[in-house]
Amino acid sequence: MSTVPTVTVWNEFRHEKENDDVAVIYPDGIHETIADGLRDVGYDVHTATLDEPEHGLTESVLDETDVLAWWGHKAHDEVDDEIVERVAGRVRDGMGFVVLHSGHYSKPFKRLMGTTCSLKWREAGETERVWTVEPGHPIADGLPESFEVPRAEMYGERFDVPAPDELVFLSWFEGGEVFRSGCCYTRGKGRIFYFRPGHETYPIYEQPEIRTVLVNAVDWAAPGDGPDPYFGNSDPLEDLE
Repeated sequence: MSTVPTVTVWNEFRHEKENDDVAVIYPDGIHETIADGLRDVGYDVHTATLDEPEHGLTESVLDETDVLAWWGHKAHDEVDDEIVERVAGRVRDGMGFVVLHSGHYSKPFKRLMGTTCSLKWREAGETERVWTVEPGHPIADGLPESFEVPRAEMYGERFDVPAPDELVFLSWFEGGEVFRSGCCYTRGKGRIFYFRPGHETYPIYEQPEIRTVLVNAVDWAAPGDGPDPYFGNSDPLEDLE
């Protein structure tokens, strides 16, 4: 990116209002904690939440968004299908999409993956070790070979998603499971990155390694300056006579 990407961080903003334990960890909402980490490196960051008109994702907001980061958990079904199509369409047109933790089951991610996006899970506060399995990938810049999330919700295979175009991170959990936790995809002109860590009852989005991943992911997913493809009947470029 030659210019600073504009990022919209979307969050249901329900857990923080309904659970005192979550409110202590994320008093201004998970979205603001994520946004702060991106603002710290100079990105132009805005936020949107479920209960705003059009979930805060109006056409004008999305038209001005280079990368949309999505955190959802308990209210996936409340996201209006018209907004789902709006988001998916913008991704295909080139907007980056960074899907976080339980956003794997969000309507936009499932629409773009075309699968159930289901998985195993367990909440037991166990250690997660995140392995960098593609160290040359831009999203891995500045990260060690592995790092630990001290307390995490377990996600385990099988993760019902298409095989990633690139797998950047693989997680191991104290209970023995493994999980593809950093998955890259392309849909149309848009880049998608799914990143697993980030349960609401743990301060994971304050962790330096996690913030580095998110900064790198935004930079990677931001749209470039490639040509717009043409579809339909086409005149020959060379003389056919």
